[in-house]
Amino acid sequence: MAFLRSRAPSNLLCKTAILSLRPSVLLFILLATGCTTIRVTDPPRSADEEFLITGAAESAVQQLSTDTLRDRIVYVDTSFLIPTLQPTAPDPTLINALARQPSPDYLFLIGEVRAKLLKSGVRLTGAREKAQVVLELRSGALSTNRLEYLLGIPASLIPSGALGGVFGGSLAVNSPTVAVPELSIVKSTKQYGFASVSFVAYWADSGELLSVSGPFVGRTAREDYWIFGTGPRTIGNIPPAQR
Repeated sequence: MAFLRSRAPSNLLCKTAILSLRPSVLLFILLATGCTTIRVTDPPRSADEEFLITGAAESAVQQLSTDTLRDRIVYVDTSFLIPTLQPTAPDPTLINALARQPSPDYLFLIGEVRAKLLKSGVRLTGAREKAQVVLELRSGALSTNRLEYLLGIPASLIPSGALGGVFGGSLAVNSPTVAVPELSIVKSTKQYGFASVSFVAYWADSGELLSVSGPFVGRTAREDYWIFGTGPRTIGNIPPAQR
């Protein structure tokens, strides 16, 4: 009971302090909300594009036949994947170093080929002079295609004077433009990835042909659908598409 009597004055004091606040202050406290800002960045290439390319590369490499290379010491020659455009740099040494590097799109393809060779029992070497077999790697294509379809009215810019003429007003020659949003009944965006890979292997000492495999083509797909503006409904064989 003593404890309850000691708490009563403090509770009464709190209630008195709250009631003494001005109505505007109470309204501010009730309506005030916290605000947090999250920094969002967009890379130059989307994850969809990269999954389309790497998935197609995986599919193409899986079709290669490497049985004849088992237990051989193999050097993988990637010089035929070097881009034809030469980089520009003030240092000639840097130019030569960059020119000998495959483009970033082909690095994953090369890694997949090397992994398949290792899984097949091939012994890889980084020195050409130590290799029994030289494997020259080639790729006919490693990129994506995109198809878009729209049943409806695409987004466009229309002079406001033209809208006035439609509704009975006068046509203005230099009137500002008005952005008209897209009105779609059915809309779809289809993206496809393609990768082609092949190799030729020959004995390092004599240059005699040992094995040829390919070209094989790998394909990936992602399709997004909108119906009456709702969606997208995504299907395909890359993440995060639904199989």
